[in-house]
Amino acid sequence: MTEIKDQPIQNFLDELASKSATPGGGSAAAFMGAQGAALVSMVCQLTIGKPKFAEVEAELQEVLERAESLRAELTDLIKADIDVFNRLMSKYALPKETDEEKAIRSEAIQDILKQATEVPLQCVHACLKIIQLSQIAAEKGSPGVVSDAGAAVMSAYGGLKTSALNVYINVGSLKDKDFAEAKLAELEAAVTGIDDVVNKIYETVKNRL
Repeated sequence: MTEIKDQPIQNFLDELASKSATPGGGSAAAFMGAQGAALVSMVCQLTIGKPKFAEVEAELQEVLERAESLRAELTDLIKADIDVFNRLMSKYALPKETDEEKAIRSEAIQDILKQATEVPLQCVHACLKIIQLSQIAAEKGSPGVVSDAGAAVMSAYGGLKTSALNVYINVGSLKDKDFAEAKLAELEAAVTGIDDVVNKIYETVKNRL
């Protein structure tokens, strides 16, 4: 079976719009992040090599390399989100007639829920890095493509906020409260102040148009 990342974009959108539970919001969030990374790369590619921007070429080359690495990571997370959700659904389908079966089923669900929390949290961190890179692209990229830096930050921001919602919903079903609190603390540390950061980058883009 062809992996989702190797399918035409229309296939992904059709599946996203279908009655199937996967792909869903988690995969869409990872796609938004990957799109943001691609747009950062685009800004770098269209700035690097131009004599006018020689002073920032080395920095943008590094940004390009980091953006491409993050794009690959986020693209893989599209499938990772689908896989973990499907595994979770399979655990919910386990028999629950006896007390023993209920215990086995509950433990299996809790185990996968922890994994289902880690995937969107990983997406949050990756999208945060893209937002940080988009700031450099917005400030130092060619003015001719600065609006694409704006598109990059908004795409990554959408991916981050959507992924955060998926962390919240999965954490709410966890019985291991220490694990849940640790993941919520990690999430809050990552997203604190991000709204202001994104607004600042957006204004930077507007002011360079």
